[in-house]
Amino acid sequence: MTAQLPAQPLSPLDGRYRAAVSGLADYLSEAGLNRARVEVEVEWLIALTDRSLFGTAPLAEADKDRLRGLYRDFGQAEIDWLAEKEAVTRHDVKAVEYLVRDRLSALGLDAIAELTHFACTSEDINSASYALTVKRAVERVWLPALQDVIDKLRELATEHADAAMLSRTHGQPATPSTMGKELAVFAWRLERVVTRIEGSEYLAKFSGATGTWSAHLAAEPDADWPMIAREYIEGLGIDFNILTTQIESHDWQVELYDHVRHAGGILHNLATDIWTYISLGYFAQIPVAGATGSSTMPHKINPIRFENAEANLELSGALLNSLSQTLVTSRMQRDLTDSTTQRNIGVAFGHSLLALDNLRRGLTEISLSRDVLLADLDTNWEVLAEAIQTVIRAEVVAGRSTIQDPYALLKELTRGHRVGAADLAEFVQGLEIGDAAKQRLLALTPATYIGLAETLAK
Repeated sequence: MTAQLPAQPLSPLDGRYRAAVSGLADYLSEAGLNRARVEVEVEWLIALTDRSLFGTAPLAEADKDRLRGLYRDFGQAEIDWLAEKEAVTRHDVKAVEYLVRDRLSALGLDAIAELTHFACTSEDINSASYALTVKRAVERVWLPALQDVIDKLRELATEHADAAMLSRTHGQPATPSTMGKELAVFAWRLERVVTRIEGSEYLAKFSGATGTWSAHLAAEPDADWPMIAREYIEGLGIDFNILTTQIESHDWQVELYDHVRHAGGILHNLATDIWTYISLGYFAQIPVAGATGSSTMPHKINPIRFENAEANLELSGALLNSLSQTLVTSRMQRDLTDSTTQRNIGVAFGHSLLALDNLRRGLTEISLSRDVLLADLDTNWEVLAEAIQTVIRAEVVAGRSTIQDPYALLKELTRGHRVGAADLAEFVQGLEIGDAAKQRLLALTPATYIGLAETLAK
């Protein structure tokens, strides 16, 4: 029987891939969530005393700074303290409340201790904390990583704007484009989704046990509690939801995760397309010194960046979809299904961030083989059939041709067999069309039949 291993991370995000996703852990880990909870509790204390509620006086700026130090300097000591306390309380938010009370005593602020967690339900604290942590993770870590990929795509789109390539619709040779234009399509698609994500709301509620401010009014009936709550929540830099049950309804999370999943779908499409271009020889992979491509075939450089991205985007998409499906529902005023679900937000974003890291690296490790693109074009002259039949149609309309059914004429010439440059030139020479149109067609090659692709790419 083998010896038991030392404690090991179960998730590869906390093991093999830790370095690539560590930026998210500062926000979407359990410790990151607890730090945000402390922030919410502390700022609520300050908000109440700033308004001199219940006979309190606003705290001195020095005392506010010391209080804010509870979350600004949140570290291992607080993480350990909360773990010990939660082992007793069996309640994570209550443990945070006790931590704040404990530190208030140490700071000599016992007089306001009873304002800790005042009139709050756990979901007041949680909704604000999740809004803060998800917003910060998206804006400070995930979106910049996505923007790095978009920037690289834009760079490659410009660099390869004029690189004519054979298109493949349904996998078959089709009207040429340029590699730059095809990459620009992905950048354009992603930028549209980024705009929607940048406009996301990050909502929190702060209205008590069932969203009615009942305890607040019992304690101080003359205060405008909805206004106080709104000012407090918006002061944290997040958005306020006035009408809720015990929980904030999570619709903003559903909307955000659907947008992130949409971006992931586009990135997945990018990964599979680049993989295919590599398999066609359009892109050569730049060897990385010391790296092994295949364990048995020394010549190989496997497109692992794009394959890893593909797999991680599938995992992320599945988790984001599950989050959206679960979080949109809560039985009557509250159930706990969201509690476990939300603890996997970091896992969903982690796999997405890992995919972005792979894509960014992969896009820097490929080199366009323009000679392969040109050779491919030169063996597919039949793609000019579209141009020829379209020009004939225009000539018929202009009264310079009496050809019947130009499409059928070209279909008979090209469908199911190869047609070379000489064959097409001979065919065009025999057409009953105007001389200017004929010369345009004779000058055309698959490599120059790219329309506005170069302009679009730029």
